[in-house]
Amino acid sequence: MTNTTSEAAPQDSPPPAAISDFGIDTTSRSTGEALRDYGARLRGGELGPLPALLGMVALLIVFGSIADTFLTLGNIANLLAQGASITIIAMGLVFVLLLGEIDLSAGTASGVTAAVMALHLVRGGNLLGGMGDVVFSVFCGLLVLAVLLAAVMRIWAGAALSAVALLIALVGVPPNPWVEMLLAVCVGTAIGCVTGFLVAKVGIPSFVVTLALFLAWGGVVLQLVGQGGTLGLNDQVLFEVANGNLTTAGSWILFVVAVGGYAAVVLGRHFSRLRKGLVASPTPLVLIKVGAVVVLAAVGTCLLTLDRSRSDIVVISGVPYVVPIVLVLLVIGTFVLERTRYGRHVYAVGGNQEAARRAGIDVARVRMSVFVICSSAAAIGAIVYSSKVGSVDPNAGGDNTLLLSVGAAVIGGTSLFGGRGRLRDAVIGAAVLATINNGMGLLKQPAAVVYIVTGLVLLLAAGVDALSRRRAAVAPR
Repeated sequence: MTNTTSEAAPQDSPPPAAISDFGIDTTSRSTGEALRDYGARLRGGELGPLPALLGMVALLIVFGSIADTFLTLGNIANLLAQGASITIIAMGLVFVLLLGEIDLSAGTASGVTAAVMALHLVRGGNLLGGMGDVVFSVFCGLLVLAVLLAAVMRIWAGAALSAVALLIALVGVPPNPWVEMLLAVCVGTAIGCVTGFLVAKVGIPSFVVTLALFLAWGGVVLQLVGQGGTLGLNDQVLFEVANGNLTTAGSWILFVVAVGGYAAVVLGRHFSRLRKGLVASPTPLVLIKVGAVVVLAAVGTCLLTLDRSRSDIVVISGVPYVVPIVLVLLVIGTFVLERTRYGRHVYAVGGNQEAARRAGIDVARVRMSVFVICSSAAAIGAIVYSSKVGSVDPNAGGDNTLLLSVGAAVIGGTSLFGGRGRLRDAVIGAAVLATINNGMGLLKQPAAVVYIVTGLVLLLAAGVDALSRRRAAVAPR
């Protein structure tokens, strides 16, 4: 009993990996002392997203000076839309990577959700007619299995969403863009339930399970779409997801809500901790951080509300819809990871699985849940990507989708070894990769060069992660 109590106590404290503010123990320190403390932690291997941010600055300078069109308003808006799907899938993968696991099937799983969504739309809601008797029966059987597995593991959200997908398929709900997007997310959730159960309860290594499913889901996409076929998304709402923009008024409302909410949360938490005599960062640093976010967001919003069409006939302006989509997912995911008991459990299991089990955490449930979240996020990413290209083909979710998504999370600072990372890492890393692909495309570099550069950047990020962990392990406490 004594050992259980002593090991359970750390659950009430945020995990070290979840804290990256300046001077976490600077209650009575000056700003200079906090900065020196931050420098010491950098030297100790706690780099966080700093390498990715520095790399991003370097890329902007290089491409901005070489490619004349790189820093134009049209290209910046296009860059946001290009990287959105990878960003969303990478955010889901962060949950899996925090446990030291991997989901190699995230890319092709997103392709399955896109194919089901497009098939339901094209076939007028009749999935039975679109799939055929045998395939439809297997599809419904897998949805039933997902509901049962989620219920057994008490992942009620997974069971509910999987049941919704089953209901839409059996009833034959008429096509509607909102129904299609809901169906895609629910199918992604069901896929995550099956994947997570095989890893968490059956005990098959995640690498083996997801590698097998990577191949299997690729075959499913081919079966649903057909060899050489294409399913078009001829719907205005679906098209606008990745190609539409907010109005000028809507863009500034988004700015006020996003920046105001961020400032309120950060400053409110900071001054609340000061009033209670708790550990807090120096106030000047907090104000500088909030001020920088406000200025950058204001400049970005101002630029994006300008006309970027280069035409006297059509006006294209406003913040792309993908920006609020990513922001909402980022806020929700960050809150879940950093401000809830579930999030603390994820970090605890990723840091030391055996200690987490002894502390009373349902490790198997946590492990399964992260795959559910990952596949659900992959489905949202599939919706955005399919909207961008306007169709679903047999290669949906294939090619380098998975590699870029994993690379985005790792490049941003999420550790491949588990226990360290934040959701913002995926956003930063995806921005780096999108910038590389966009800049190389403007410079008319062949695909071979783009792949080589992207691979080297990912290798560098993984090397930095390994070296920083080694340095942190030997650094004096």
